[in-house]
Amino acid sequence: MAQSMNDGMNGSMSTRTDARERPGQGIANHGIGGAVVALFDTVATWNERRRQRRALEALPDHLLQDIGLSRADAVTEADKPFWQG
Repeated sequence: MAQSMNDGMNGSMSTRTDARERPGQGIANHGIGGAVVALFDTVATWNERRRQRRALEALPDHLLQDIGLSRADAVTEADKPFWQG
């Protein structure tokens, strides 16, 4: 029985691959659903970037110094628009 369980598990497990990682499987090949997912991912990225920049700006100077940033660095990063990486 152990042998049959091993046979069934040898290389048969697949991993999910994001559509953006598969060649020839871009958004154009996934229709409106793929476009909606891509739009959602973009908006989520922008929101996370905005949240992180506000949190960085709110850190006190001694914590910024601990991570190797100055207040000017934090302000410069926080002043970037959310869509800019």
